[in-house]
Amino acid sequence: MTPDEFRAAGRDLVDWIADYVEGVEQHRVTPAVVPGEVRSWLPAQPPTDVESWAAVRADVDHVILPGIAHWQHPSFFAYFPSNTTYPSILGELLTAGLGVQGMSWVTSPACTELETLMLDWMAQLLDLPERFASTSATGGGVIHGSASEATLCAILAARWRASGGRVNADGDTSRLVAYATSQAHSSIEKGLRIAGIGTDRIRLVPHDVELAMRPDALDALMAADRAAGLVPCIVVTTHGTTSSMAFDPTAAVAPIAAAHGAWLHADAAMSGVAALAPEQRWVNDGLDAADSYCTNPHKWMGVNFDCDLFWTADRVALLGALSILPEYLRSTAAEAGAVIDYRDWQVPLGRRFRSLKLWFTLRLEGVAAIQAMIRRHIELTQDLAALVAADERFEIVAPHPLNLLCLRLRAGDEATDALVEAANATGTALFTRTVLDGRSVLRASIGARATEARHVETAWRLLQSLAD
Repeated sequence: MTPDEFRAAGRDLVDWIADYVEGVEQHRVTPAVVPGEVRSWLPAQPPTDVESWAAVRADVDHVILPGIAHWQHPSFFAYFPSNTTYPSILGELLTAGLGVQGMSWVTSPACTELETLMLDWMAQLLDLPERFASTSATGGGVIHGSASEATLCAILAARWRASGGRVNADGDTSRLVAYATSQAHSSIEKGLRIAGIGTDRIRLVPHDVELAMRPDALDALMAADRAAGLVPCIVVTTHGTTSSMAFDPTAAVAPIAAAHGAWLHADAAMSGVAALAPEQRWVNDGLDAADSYCTNPHKWMGVNFDCDLFWTADRVALLGALSILPEYLRSTAAEAGAVIDYRDWQVPLGRRFRSLKLWFTLRLEGVAAIQAMIRRHIELTQDLAALVAADERFEIVAPHPLNLLCLRLRAGDEATDALVEAANATGTALFTRTVLDGRSVLRASIGARATEARHVETAWRLLQSLAD
């Protein structure tokens, strides 16, 4: 492709993206395809000749578009928000165009320093504790691809600290124990497997009626493990669980974790960005005592995937767990302690220039617009809750302080499961099923950029009609 061909294709693609975003409501929320169907539309063998942009663009229209779930659709109420904005798309385009490999400061100083600044900007905007700032004595932040990566890094840092820095030498993880509730994300279990701690060393802490961790139960579990000669390693509290948006009482958990010598990681992947709205700063309760924390602008802030923000108050443990320094990666600036090499803050060596899309979003979209979107989604969720409460066939089964409502049919699990299946089969809306305390539940997550009251009301009428 020549530069002129690239310019023409780029203009066409940007126009296509704008048309898609503005017209996404015209599509089914989910594709009407069966497994293997999309592949059957494409050649089995790779091309032998160069094809035109027009041919590729045609396949985007006729193969890719009919085979995707439209996460930006205003009637997408499944999983979690994954909204994007035009400034973020532009930032992603620039990232691809620059082709920067930001593994260390010396490989692209602007990549490293902008990322450090963006983490400090976001810490200020979210009103996070000063101990997470890059200017603090031992803290700082980094952009990961997902909260799963952040959780793994927290586990590895906790493992390093619990072993006095020896675990990377002898590999002994046999006595380490982790603690979370059954509502916590599955990435915790995966991270513990990868870290060599294993699933047999996960303690599921009982929760209360609001699905939040019980501090007294945590204390009892940790004390019993210590008495058995085991080592409490990490406690993971969740500020907005994926299944139910439950909030663990981190402020009450923190002194218990500290007393038993365990790392405390707070996972706010889905809900942490709510703190951009000052009246929602309660979502930060307890973070002043956390060792690490993460939240995802790529969920509810309009920054396209992938962009997880991870902060730690103990970068010594994080670097101790992850830093490897072969000769070919050494630099004078790093050895002098003057710069950050972010390769030491993550599992992979290579890294993208992710901070550009966050920078573009904050400057071109503005915090006020994001705050307005968050407030609108919370209001729509409370409006939906009122509608559900007025229909005696339904019940709400979890607190709903933000933008997720968990509901079910009083007729029981089978009826609720059938409702989810039937609603999703229409293609006009998408919900997610989960199980809370053994009961089937329909999750309605309201977070798409384009979602308005009419979309929520239409979705509710759909559920009502299918419940008859």
